[in-house]
Amino acid sequence: MIPVTKSFLPPIEEYTAQIQRAFNNGWLTNRGELVLELEEKLKAYLGVSNILITNNGTIPIQIALKLLGKGGEIITTPFSYVATSAAIVWEHCTPVFVDIHPEYLTIDETKIEAAITAKTTCILATHVFGNPCNVEEIERIAKKHNLKVIYDAAHAFGIEHKGKSIFEYGDVSTCSFHATKLFHTGEGGAIFCKNIDLAKKIFYSHNFGHNGPNKFHGLGINGKISELHTAMGLAVLPHIDEILSERKKIVEAYRKQLTWIKLKTIRIRENTLWNYSYFPLIFESEEILLEVVKKLNGNDIFPRRYFYPSLNILTFLGENETCLVSEDVSNRILCLPNYFGLTDQQIKRIVELIISSI
Repeated sequence: MIPVTKSFLPPIEEYTAQIQRAFNNGWLTNRGELVLELEEKLKAYLGVSNILITNNGTIPIQIALKLLGKGGEIITTPFSYVATSAAIVWEHCTPVFVDIHPEYLTIDETKIEAAITAKTTCILATHVFGNPCNVEEIERIAKKHNLKVIYDAAHAFGIEHKGKSIFEYGDVSTCSFHATKLFHTGEGGAIFCKNIDLAKKIFYSHNFGHNGPNKFHGLGINGKISELHTAMGLAVLPHIDEILSERKKIVEAYRKQLTWIKLKTIRIRENTLWNYSYFPLIFESEEILLEVVKKLNGNDIFPRRYFYPSLNILTFLGENETCLVSEDVSNRILCLPNYFGLTDQQIKRIVELIISSI
């Protein structure tokens, strides 16, 4: 079977060596030695000013919305994983969907200002498949209207825009370290914030609100990652450059072998060092996409319809708002298998099946 992705597994002896450290310390959670070490190593690798590792990639969005959303309207994208918008509703805010750019697939910054009302408090945008939003224009709009900016950067590990980490943009950026991501801790995530005062609030918010063992700063939740999950991150990190390199080779192989077919893929924003984490194809129609999926599934190959459906049509997220581009793209987009260990022969087979289908 060829799935859309697979978790990278480091050599078992490297993982167990990190686990042994946790056993030797007798410290399994509450920010032990391994968590502190991984934070410092990621800070250096990514070139970020601040990082807080968490137990998953959704909690950082929830914490950011709890601190910055203030129960207001949150301008966001309909083209993302459901967790982005679900977190808005979960934190008693209201998602206001703004359509996406047809090539970059990120929120269309030219449509943001028209959606701003007196109730708007934040812009929550997704770097789709790791492709940066127009961060400069979003920052300009946010400053003009006194809004906060939160970036869902779940797919954006290792990405740079204009020479600096994508995590350095916005008031808060978040990332997922889920097992399917380029860098992972089995289950985990991170939150990035340059403002020292806000970073302090984020820290106590992820630790039940604690200020020391017996005092509290305020409301909090349990967002801490365990030493056992962190052990996986410490074992994966030494291999990250190899992982990124192989993902790049896979994407380039797909591009080379599919160039003559009338298919679109994502346009990467200028001045971006991308991480090649996904390879999406946009077909001419949903009917063709479904034929391709049927053919691939029949050959034990399982791509995935990221992101489907367009979130603005999910009634549990609020009132339906028309987002024509997102609705159209979500019906026609398919992510092909892309993971460490996918072979040239497997890529060739996938391409041959797609060609035979269309």
